[in-house]
Amino acid sequence: VIQEGGLFPHLTARQNVCLMASYLGEDAGKTDQRINELCRLTHFPVDGLDRYPAELSGGQRQRISLMRALMLDPDVLLLDEPLGALDPMIRAELQEDLRDIFDSLNKTVVIVTHDIGEAGYFGQEIVLMREGRIVQKGSLEDLVKRPADSFVTQFVNAQRSPLESVEKR
Repeated sequence: VIQEGGLFPHLTARQNVCLMASYLGEDAGKTDQRINELCRLTHFPVDGLDRYPAELSGGQRQRISLMRALMLDPDVLLLDEPLGALDPMIRAELQEDLRDIFDSLNKTVVIVTHDIGEAGYFGQEIVLMREGRIVQKGSLEDLVKRPADSFVTQFVNAQRSPLESVEKR
């Protein structure tokens, strides 16, 4: 699952979700059953499946992208900046939904993000990398309170919210 969902604009939401299942020759009945399960899981309306990506909201496109990734029931999910292009309110709502979904899946989920708050929200373990190498791994608290080096400190400090300065006043 990637930023903006990576959906094919000329395919409907249903066609995007079923793309690999169709390619692999999966049974149509089984595919329909799976897509209904995924709609329930992701809270995507079944009647939206016949719409094109341009007709969907950003949050709906991300749900379709996640459904496509889950269609073949993989053991591991890789999400690359999945929420980066969403407005803050939709992003917060989708974060809650995704966390609930991930908790229910019993799968390994790897999320690539530059947002340490998001990493802390989703992750049991955060791996901070620089130039392809691991700088530090641990909990959000580890990175904030026990940074491995100055890069970790700079990375954490660069993420501080402007709201923190208002709260201190």
